This record gives sequence, structure tokens and C-alpha cells, in this order.
Amino acid sequence: MTKKEKLIGFLKENANPLTASEIMTMLDVKKEDEEAFFALLNEVVGEGYVVKTKRDRYTDSAKMGFVLGRMSVSEKGFGFLIPDDKERKDIFVAASDLAGAMHKDRVLIRVSKPETPDGKCEGEVAQIIERAFTSIVGRFEESEGFGFVTPDDKRVRYDIFVPYGRSLNARTGEKVVVTITKYPVGRRNPEGEVVEKLGFCTEPGVDVLSVIRRFNLKDEFDEETLKEAQNMPAILTKQDMENRRDFRHLNVITIDGDDAKDLDDAIHVERLDNGHIRLGVHIADVTNYVKAGSPLDEEAFLRGTSVYLEDRVIPMLPVELSNGICSLNPKVDRLTLSCLMEIDQNGAVVDHEICEGIIRTVERMTYHNVTSLLQHEDEKLEQEYSHIQKDLELMLELALILRKKRVIRGAIDFDFPEAKAILDEKGVPIAIEKYEVGVSNRIIEEFMLVCNETVAEHAFWADIPFVYRVHETPSEDKISEFAKFIYNLGYILKPPYDNVHPKSLQKVVDKIKGTPQDKMISTAMLRSLMKAIYSPYNDGHFALASKYYAHFTSPIRRYPDLCIHRILKKMLHGELTEKETQKLKGFVAEAANHSSECEKQAEDAEREVFKLKAAEFMKNHIGEEFVGVISSVTNFGMFVELENTIEGLIRMANLDDDYYIYDDKNYALIGERTHKSYTIGDEVKVLVVNADEESRQIDFVLSSASEQTKHNEYRKHQKKQTTVVKSHTPTAKKKTFSDRSKQKRNGNHQRRGR
Repeated sequence: MTKKEKLIGFLKENANPLTASEIMTMLDVKKEDEEAFFALLNEVVGEGYVVKTKRDRYTDSAKMGFVLGRMSVSEKGFGFLIPDDKERKDIFVAASDLAGAMHKDRVLIRVSKPETPDGKCEGEVAQIIERAFTSIVGRFEESEGFGFVTPDDKRVRYDIFVPYGRSLNARTGEKVVVTITKYPVGRRNPEGEVVEKLGFCTEPGVDVLSVIRRFNLKDEFDEETLKEAQNMPAILTKQDMENRRDFRHLNVITIDGDDAKDLDDAIHVERLDNGHIRLGVHIADVTNYVKAGSPLDEEAFLRGTSVYLEDRVIPMLPVELSNGICSLNPKVDRLTLSCLMEIDQNGAVVDHEICEGIIRTVERMTYHNVTSLLQHEDEKLEQEYSHIQKDLELMLELALILRKKRVIRGAIDFDFPEAKAILDEKGVPIAIEKYEVGVSNRIIEEFMLVCNETVAEHAFWADIPFVYRVHETPSEDKISEFAKFIYNLGYILKPPYDNVHPKSLQKVVDKIKGTPQDKMISTAMLRSLMKAIYSPYNDGHFALASKYYAHFTSPIRRYPDLCIHRILKKMLHGELTEKETQKLKGFVAEAANHSSECEKQAEDAEREVFKLKAAEFMKNHIGEEFVGVISSVTNFGMFVELENTIEGLIRMANLDDDYYIYDDKNYALIGERTHKSYTIGDEVKVLVVNADEESRQIDFVLSSASEQTKHNEYRKHQKKQTTVVKSHTPTAKKKTFSDRSKQKRNGNHQRRGR
């Protein structure tokens, strides 16, 4: 236990506030340590764990009615505190009580209205602990002698004032990055200085670049990191191959998306004499090139993960490694950290071995080709790959065994459709298409899952410092709310809810599959679960119904995988001394926490860019008619999802043929006069009337609405567009997305995994 933890724990245990001298006496702080003690006391006060009273006494902040956490501010100005204490519900904070706190700031809240029986609570910001934003991305506007930057993130409720001479000569309409020099106080706006001009909003690539800067993603490597990467060898040396298991005589293959270049996992299978199947999962040995503490390692740690945007990949490692010497490219020697598993007919791993290896893949396979081979769709393809056909069939056999085992133990298998924007050379979206997930994708998923579980269990029983992938059991309150939600839709989740088993939730998933409520209930279920994170503690993975889980299979694009590879290799080489183990304990905790934050940041950026490109794509289809399905119903309208997964909103105000009432029990809109109803799962024809890239908002109206409403809405939004739109007629041609050329799935959307 650190001195800080000891001090916080001491004040938490003591009932009454204490003076500094009383604390020193009770903790037996020596006179020569007095200066360090007061520095530590001021530190815990500054971090909000401890509060100082008006009488100069110190106590645990929670005892005085304070709650520590992070602010989530809405676009309307009010916010909620997300408490550090996961047992507490979010606390509402009115706009007038934010005291200058901004979105994502870490704050200390004073509870102003005690918790009601239904768990609702209100508070006000007492102390801003840490600012989330040091810079803001937004649109610059010139004025006489000064300027303003309007943030892209609408949850940042202030325009940033830019004084004379601090604008970098930015012009009105340019996207800029502004560093905050003064934060808001009272009614005063924050003040800042423009540090980078990104270009005008209409210029190609500026939209995505703005998102990259907004989420603080590093899209370039520094000179030192690049120099180290460029000095890496292009081929293996004899020294590299020493003391490694040689797997080059086996039919080792990779299976990835058509355009994937960072190939970090390869597989092989063998049927053993006892009827069991040996699965070899061979992962790129990135740690052989990325040494601990090197510029490459420090940069990989900072990035945490590769980021897959619609128009580019921001890699964790430079391409010299990610696409070169570390990538398991076809028919060349590559170094691996391999996990060999003997699996019986029930899917149990009865024996395993982790070792350093060397492979030479016989083929670089794609998901599309493997699926085609297993379904015998192409005779020419079968002839070309006849030498591995039996291997692929054995892989499918094993994958089905492993999947059956997961189903039996109750793993939750969400099946959300995912899509990708297809862009032209200028970054303009020409199509939005679903990923095609075939049997080959399932094979790789099952193999990576069982490998990750095996490695995590191995580390747990070896009692070594490790980075686990953890998905905690959901809270009783969240599951209880979910149970009430689905009960109104005709489904039952039986109690108890305080320790729900994933199998109970999977039964619900099975029942709703293929029903109109499928997506809505699955989404609600997902929101009721905890978020999977990285942790130095093995707390299991709820959704996978797994006692042990870690991310081992993607060290090129995820830092936790790289981290645990390094630890496993130290164990294999007998280098885990007591001193080294203690050092690693601190590092894995830091790596787990930082990697979780980087993952969330990357996911948010990826989602933002997709929504941006989806809105840009639909902007070119204003005035056109599509068929969609009602995916959600609210008190302000209903969301409709098109075949390509794009969602748009039909506002209540645009349902002008009747006065519609929101039925919250049945999630329906019901006409007061006509009794016409719209509910989840209903198929409707919609007209696109607006698509705004800035807000990422797409608006529909029902094409069965009055012709006047269609005409008015279309004309109103047409004036806002900068592109020419075809004239609309009442008999607008119905569009579908099925006749567009299909883009091969590139696998990027699954790269971070569970």
C-alpha cells in the first residue's frame, strides 16, 4: 500500500475531521518527513479524495456529502456526474450549477438534493479536479480585432475567444485547433490561441482530420521512432531463429480481409491419433523488434491501439513493422509466439504449450476465399487450393465444436450488423455497405477466443503480473431495469438479478432473433452490461461466460497484447525474478488503465467518422425514397433504419396526418383520431429531407405523408445544401442498396475484439 492510499484509507476510517497535526500524530509522521506529509495532504485534497473544512480539518470527501467522478455534459447544457463509485447512480447537474466545468472534466460534486426512492440525485460542482480538454477543434470566425472558435463537439457549450494576434491568421470558415489558455469563469468564455489550421470545411480530408485532432489521435510518428523502425531488418537472421520451435513444415495459413496488410495471426490444425485436434495459433513476435523502453515501445504505449477510420488506418506501429518484418506475410520466414492446444471432441483444451516459434505460411487466405472453398462455390478456386482443402474442413469442424461449447456454457452472442463507407479517391462516400460475415470469420473468431482463454488461464495459475480482458457482472439495478423493459415487449427475464448468469441473457437473444424487436432489445441489453476493460486482475469475462480471458492475438495493433507477450517471454526465459515481478505489477496496472482509455477514444473516433460519412452519403440522396424498418420510438419521433444500417429520424412534428401520442409501454406512436400506429419493426417508406455532416443528423419524413409536407420539408432543406439535388416528384423512385457492387469485408471492424 502506498503512502497516499494509507492516508486516504486512514481518513476514510476515522469518523470525525482531524487537524493536520492530529493526523501526523496518529500516523506517527516524523519531524523530518513533515514537508513531504503536507505535500501529500495537499495532493489528496487537490484530487478530491479528501476535503478541508473551514476550520482547517481534513476528512474523507464522501463523508461530507461529496462525490468524485467525471462530467458528461449534454448539448442542451445540463450534465450528469459519472461517479467513480460504480455502486452510485449518475448525478444530475443543472447548467447553472456547473461552475465552469466542461464536458469530460474530472470534478468533485456536492450533493444538493438527496437521493430519491427511485435513485435520482442532484448536485453542484464544488471543485474542478482535472480539465479534460487542453485544446479544442472547431470552426473559426473572424471579428474586428479578435475571433471565436465554435467547437465541433456540441457538448462543449462555450465558444472559445481568440484575442488579437493569436489566430494564426485563420479566416472565417477554416477548421482550426485552438489551445485553451484560460478556462471559463462565471459568464466569461474560455480564451485560447490557434495553434493549427486544418483547412476549410469543404476541402477534401478536412472533415476526417478534424475528428483525428478532436480525439487527440497521433497520425504521424516522430523522427526518432521512424528512424528506429526504418533500421529494422527486412529478413530474419540466423540469430533470430535460434532456440525456436520450427513450424515451417506445417500447413500454416493466415485468414484475413482482402485489403489487410498487418497480418498478426496464423493458424494450423492437425488431427491426432487419439481423435483430438491440435490447434496452433501463431502470433507475430513483435517484442523481438519492439524492446521495452525503446522509442517504438513508448510510442506504442501512448497510442494504445491502431485506429481504423473510413479513409485511413492510424497504426500503433510504423508500417515498416506493421506491414513488414512483423506481419506474417505469405511464404516468408517469420518469428512467432505460438500457442499449441490439444482439444477434445467436447471442445475442452486438455493440453497446451506456449513457445517461441518460426513459421512460413503456405498461403495468405482471405475470408471470402475460405468461405467459398468451404461452401464449394468455385471449382477453379478448389483446384488452386486443393493442398489445404482438408485443413480448412478440419478447421471448420473444430470451430463448430468450440462454438457448441461456448453456447452450452452460456456465452452471449450479439449479432449486430456492421457497415463500412466505400469512398472514392477524394474521400467522398459512394456507398454504405454491410460487412459480409461468413463461416471463415467464425472460424477465426473461435480460434482466437480459445487461444486468448488458454493464455489467460496459463498466466493466472502461473501467478505472474498480467493484463487481463475483463467484463464484470452487470449491476442488479441495470438488469432489473432491462427486465422491466423487455417485459413490456412480451419477454421475460427471470430473477435473481443480483448475480445474473449470461446464459439467461443469451436465452433472450435467442428468442428475439429475427423479430422486429431484435435490434432494440439487443441494444438495450448491451447498454445494461458493463464495458469490457483491461485490468491487472482476473475478474473473468461475463459476456463470454469465461473465467479467464486476455488479448493475446493482436500485438501489432493492441498494446495489451504486446505487453503480455513480453511478460510471457520473460517467463519462458526464466527472467521473472522477484524484483522484475514487482516492477511489472506496477506497469501492467498502468498499461491496463491507459489502454482502456485509448480503446474508448479510438472507438469514439471510428464511430464519429462513420456517422460523418453516412450523413455525407445521404446528403446526395435528398429527395429520394427508401424502404426502412422502425428501429426505435421516442416521445419526439421515431428512428428508421435502412438496409445499409443508416438511421434517420422522423420527427413527431412531421407526422401531420394526425396528432400522435407516445405509448411508452408498447413503444409505439398512436394517432389520436385515426388510431393509426407506428411501432418497432414496422416497415415504412421514407423520404430523405435532410443530412447534416456537422451534426451527423439525418432526417426522414414518411413518403405517405401529405404531398404538401413532403414538398415543404424538401424545399426547406434543399436550400441548405451546397450540392445540386435532383428535383423531387411525388412518385420518387424507390432505391435499394442490394444492386450495388459488394465490397469485400476487410476485417478491420473486428480488430479490437471482445
